[in-house]
Amino acid sequence: MLNEFREHIENHFPELLQSRFLLACSGGLDSVVLAHLCSELGLDFSLAHCNFKLRDIESDKDERFVKELAEILKVPCFVICFDTLEYANEQGVSIQMAARKMRYEWFKSLKKQHSIKTLVTAHHADDNIETFLINLSRGTGIKGLTGIPSKTNEISRPLLAFSRLQIMEYAKQSNIEWREDQSNKETKYLRNKIRHEIVPRLKELHPTFSNNFRITQKYLRQASDISDGHLNQVKAKLFTIEGELIRIPIEPLKVLKPLDAYLYGLFNEYGFTEWEDVKLLLNAMSGKTIYSKTHRLVKDRDELLLSGSMDKVEFNYEIDESTDHIDVPISLSIVSVNNIEETNASVLYVDKETLKYPLVLRKWQKGDYFYPFGMVGRKKVSKYFKDEKLSLIEKDSQWLLCSSQDIIWVVGRRADDRFRVTSKTKKAVKIILN
Repeated sequence: MLNEFREHIENHFPELLQSRFLLACSGGLDSVVLAHLCSELGLDFSLAHCNFKLRDIESDKDERFVKELAEILKVPCFVICFDTLEYANEQGVSIQMAARKMRYEWFKSLKKQHSIKTLVTAHHADDNIETFLINLSRGTGIKGLTGIPSKTNEISRPLLAFSRLQIMEYAKQSNIEWREDQSNKETKYLRNKIRHEIVPRLKELHPTFSNNFRITQKYLRQASDISDGHLNQVKAKLFTIEGELIRIPIEPLKVLKPLDAYLYGLFNEYGFTEWEDVKLLLNAMSGKTIYSKTHRLVKDRDELLLSGSMDKVEFNYEIDESTDHIDVPISLSIVSVNNIEETNASVLYVDKETLKYPLVLRKWQKGDYFYPFGMVGRKKVSKYFKDEKLSLIEKDSQWLLCSSQDIIWVVGRRADDRFRVTSKTKKAVKIILN
């Protein structure tokens, strides 16, 4: 297996030959064998072990084993202990989800701290079969059937080409010791049930099942690549990106066939899963909104507007008189000037003596009004938004620059006439939206 592994690394993971990486090691068979293989090839790596404190003394023995393994292989070792039960209760998630979230956040911080680009995990071919069956049982699209990717921008899985049997045989031939997690034998977890009851039965029915499965997944990945290429072309044609907002015309969406498949392909990456709701949105009243965990999709006349689903910000940001620049929540420069030059949507001049500090940057609120420059009298901000035909997302994204309770500027759109520079102005302030 060592020679096959060496060739596999050279052909598919050359980056592991060129730079240091982090190897996640539980102390179990797969990660221990992977550590030995990497050591045999003289690769530059460090071990990283998480003690989740879920198996009492056994968890501590795992930790001790990994530390001793690092000494044997003469590689650095990072170890962390988690109170997994407490975290799971606080977050309201399963123990498995809690462990996953904590370990990957720690891996990410380790990589950043030590300038390491790649995390290497010991997922193998049988893990891929289990993941395929789990996704299939829950219902999924073609992406869910392509299995675990062998490589992403941050994670490499060089053992995916090898089966558990191959790994076990190499360990025995090389007299490699490892730790057995007895919980892996319990079938109360879905993955373990598939591992111990379903996969062996499939291999019994079809002796060539593992090889057939790899070939099938290869075809699925190729089909997925073709699908992705086409969907990227559709997105390039229909999705117009404006900062953090994406505009999608509805009529061209409606003619796509099969519509459900296209909606899945176009919006799945944004967390949307209820395709009937997305489809109904195409014919809904303007302003209708649906949410995923990360995004929101709004019907706005003849368009869909896609953006992050953050709640409307209610914080007020104060700007002291001595402040000449801010970057949060938006980038503004505020400087005193002697000369008045040409203005535009991003540049505003105001009479400094009319300002009351600290200035306040905030979102609009019900009842807000201002005196739009170039108009007579006051106008409600909500009415101004309506007249300007702003979408719900644009309204929620709009910032107001205020002096006390008075609006100076609907930032980037319209100034308030009360603060304009006149012939009586002694000092002027130039405000720039960067």
